[in-house]
Amino acid sequence: MDAQGRGRADEIDPADQWVLNPRTGNYELRLDRSAPQQQQRPTVGAPRRAPAPAAPGGTPAAPSPAVPGPRRGDLPPGGGRRGGRKRGSGGKGPGGGKAGRRKKVLVVTGATMAFLLVGGSVAGYLYYRHLNGNLDVIDTAGAGTGGFKKDQPINILVIGTDKRTGAGNEGYGDKNSKGHADTTILFHVSKDRTNATAVSIPRDLITDIPECPTKQPDGSVKTIPGEKGVRFNTSLGQAGRDPGCTMRTVKQLTGIPIDHFMMADFNAVKTLSTAVGGVPVCLAKPVDDDKSKLKLPAGEHTLSGEQALAFVRTRHAFGNESDLDRIKTQQQFLGSMMRQMKSKNTLSSPKKLFSLAEAATKALSVDSGIGSIAKLTDLAGELKGVNPKNVTFTTLPVVDNPAEKIKATVVVSPSQAEPLLQMIREDVSLTEVEQQEKAAKDAAKAQQEALLQGNRAQPGDVRVQIFNGGGPQGSASATLVWLQNNKSVTRASNEGNAPAKLDKTTLEYAPNQADQARALADMMGLPATALKIGTTDAAPKTPMKLTLGADFKGAGIPLTAPQQVPEGVQRVEADKAVCAK
Repeated sequence: MDAQGRGRADEIDPADQWVLNPRTGNYELRLDRSAPQQQQRPTVGAPRRAPAPAAPGGTPAAPSPAVPGPRRGDLPPGGGRRGGRKRGSGGKGPGGGKAGRRKKVLVVTGATMAFLLVGGSVAGYLYYRHLNGNLDVIDTAGAGTGGFKKDQPINILVIGTDKRTGAGNEGYGDKNSKGHADTTILFHVSKDRTNATAVSIPRDLITDIPECPTKQPDGSVKTIPGEKGVRFNTSLGQAGRDPGCTMRTVKQLTGIPIDHFMMADFNAVKTLSTAVGGVPVCLAKPVDDDKSKLKLPAGEHTLSGEQALAFVRTRHAFGNESDLDRIKTQQQFLGSMMRQMKSKNTLSSPKKLFSLAEAATKALSVDSGIGSIAKLTDLAGELKGVNPKNVTFTTLPVVDNPAEKIKATVVVSPSQAEPLLQMIREDVSLTEVEQQEKAAKDAAKAQQEALLQGNRAQPGDVRVQIFNGGGPQGSASATLVWLQNNKSVTRASNEGNAPAKLDKTTLEYAPNQADQARALADMMGLPATALKIGTTDAAPKTPMKLTLGADFKGAGIPLTAPQQVPEGVQRVEADKAVCAK
């Protein structure tokens, strides 16, 4: 993606387009794309239309909506605009409407990651046509879910490519590369929109890439063959793979469905950091890295442009000079950028807001599901309530690749990765602040969970019939073998398929079987909600009934998500400034 070559504005500063509306007493935005020119003094009280903005290529666009002109007495000397850089008390213009009527819309701003968190905060207006023209939209041939839903968690894949397009980036080497998935973050927003988890996926992770249907320039779809045991970063750009292939790879790797993607190249860091007036960072030690060209003394700095790009690219300045330590630095930078974008200094500055909107839309490639300002505005509306204090960055847990003598790649650490991913799949917040705030809500579950309080029967006394009501094929048989061989439950039986499919696994038992039910729930990792107690006692030797639902993943895999992050998993909280070491 060449962000420099798409939808460039004609050097118009939106902050200079604020005009006093004498009817309301407020300053309002008028996007007058024409150069300063002589103006005819309007008839007193007559409305005046702003000149139509030029469409891409110089073709005149449709005229803009009428904006009440200043009264004769309101015109400053020379008939020019009044109050060019001033901000109105409310920033309110004419009411909204359909794009076809050329109404103005609420601006969506932000950066690839921070874009998602500040979009709903902007108080200005831009034309649909102008910002839509900035976006690069890619059809991913059905790689996503079809679009986020308002009553469900949202999962967005944020991809930073190392493609060397754009002014000034050729000097970084490998200028003819088609780019890789150099920085990839799975951004999960909770169902209740109060918290988010951002999981970085190491580029040097060895994984399998699935077959990838890919839309071609002529509209046809070509299937790119899959590969086994290759670096994750080759899921993009290599062998003709597009961002949809990276989405498919992440879904296969994590078990988490991806709703949308956003992708940016080197220019995104440079332009967005400049648009917000620089991003504050802290260095615990001086840095002098010849490869990234980063040279800074220890202490606090505000970085923008080339310096900001050098900071997020450096691998040799911090930690053990690995890509994993670079990920930590990038997470700290993104957290700081979010705080900067949410700050009053940004939100109260029309100049910064419009510069940010321009930079963000030019920097982004997105899927067709969010391929317009209207759709991005809807997405931003869903995410605007997420506070940076409830955003947690982490990295998919990995270990050195045991197949290599010289350690250059990594593989997933199942003991740490699976609990982490299960927390995300089940929408459990990683943020301690959020967990504390939810404590009051959890009290309502206490009565049901009391079912698990009490004595446990010995494994040999547990009697249960096992039915498969929606789990993977062979689940009942596999569970029977696992209970008998691993848990010493010898009085269990496989009853085959259940009469009906169930979404959730259930254990039905009588009041006098409570000890057996608790014991089996412990072994299987069943939540309290899975226990269904009857009203009358069962006859001696009557078995309980365990029906495996669609949520059942396999024998020995608990159905309850952990409530704490596995020990040793790296975390960075977006609201805390951390000095890079």
